[in-house]
Amino acid sequence: MIEIEPARGPIEATVALPGSKSYTNRALAVAALADGVSHLRGVLFSDDTRHMADALNALGLRVESDAATETMTVYGRGGDIPARQANLYCGNAGTAVRFLLAMVALGHGTYVIDGNPRMRERPQGPLLAALRHLGAEVASESGNDCPPLTVTASGLRGGEVTMDGSLSSQYFTALAQIAPCTELGLDITVAGELVSKPYLDMTAAVMAAFGVELSNDDCRRFRVAPGQTYHAADYEIEPDASAASYFFAAAAVTGGRITVRGLTRASRQGDVAFVEVLERMGCTVREEAKGLTVQGPERLRGVSVDMNAISDTALTLAAIAPFADGPVEVRGIAHARRQESDRVAAAASELARLGVSVEERPDGWRITPSQPHGGAVETYDDHRLAMSFSLIGLRTPGVRIRNPECVRKTFPSFFARFGALTSRGLA
Repeated sequence: MIEIEPARGPIEATVALPGSKSYTNRALAVAALADGVSHLRGVLFSDDTRHMADALNALGLRVESDAATETMTVYGRGGDIPARQANLYCGNAGTAVRFLLAMVALGHGTYVIDGNPRMRERPQGPLLAALRHLGAEVASESGNDCPPLTVTASGLRGGEVTMDGSLSSQYFTALAQIAPCTELGLDITVAGELVSKPYLDMTAAVMAAFGVELSNDDCRRFRVAPGQTYHAADYEIEPDASAASYFFAAAAVTGGRITVRGLTRASRQGDVAFVEVLERMGCTVREEAKGLTVQGPERLRGVSVDMNAISDTALTLAAIAPFADGPVEVRGIAHARRQESDRVAAAASELARLGVSVEERPDGWRITPSQPHGGAVETYDDHRLAMSFSLIGLRTPGVRIRNPECVRKTFPSFFARFGALTSRGLA
């Protein structure tokens, strides 16, 4: 357990954050499917990316890692999956499970993909149905479309498929990434409304950097034309916008000023739009040569916002909501109930534990201005709960975070960097 040190006043800092988890795992997958040796720089080293790199190595797609220089070298095989059998453990890394499910379907052999107890509760049904439609044989050991999952693969030709978009955009990324390695390419129609749409822009950007075009018809249809191939590349990974949200929020909730180096509004990471929510709450946002800066107001304003597209930052907003001058309403995040934890229920429970007035709704919350009190926050082994609820401790003495080690999933150095905000104003 770790106790958060309250800020003694407005926090002013410039921070350099690790690379994006979403970009890192996309770049790893695409580089492994490319022809030749790719060099990735600014890589995030965390549990999620380690699981992805370890799985690629187990498949015979060599990845050399150097944490000291934040680099990885990936030896792509042009869409070939060398291993004919592999057991791939992914912890609670949803991107790794989904990306690997699609990748191993290109192979010729038997592959088992598993995870931790929470991952064994996270259904992959839409992706499994799509892979089966395309000719892969996929079985769920428990019969519930959750890991452990066994893929008996004999290659994929590609073609047309329709997939439910209401649960995760990662299913679409997983298929799009493997499309150039199929004979027919892929034409993917979205059934229903696609959640977390900006992540497909990120996928398209990574694919383009390695030489492949992903066409996007207003998030209703995605297509990778046949005849395209990935080429090895040197690829720079930008800072993680989801991680940046905690530092921007620290400025917002203390009336301070924080700059995140190397991040711009032009980023294809959807979560950079969190600064637009902060603007609506009274913050000033400036884009400068060194990065993106948020200046907090004297008092945050209440806001009502649909966070469907940026649901990873919804917990960040929930944590600073009690300090606003009016209610904060968050909607559009029903799919967050199926992530590392049931984030809607978990956040409501922990806010109430700290004395905050919160109404849990099917797809979000209504949080009324409250003065939280100290207490021990349960994190449900969810990295984003641990990082988000640390923000309350900047304004409330005695906030303690249980199982702080869970941040290793995406941001192992979070508490050291966050603690530096109050100790010396520089992280």
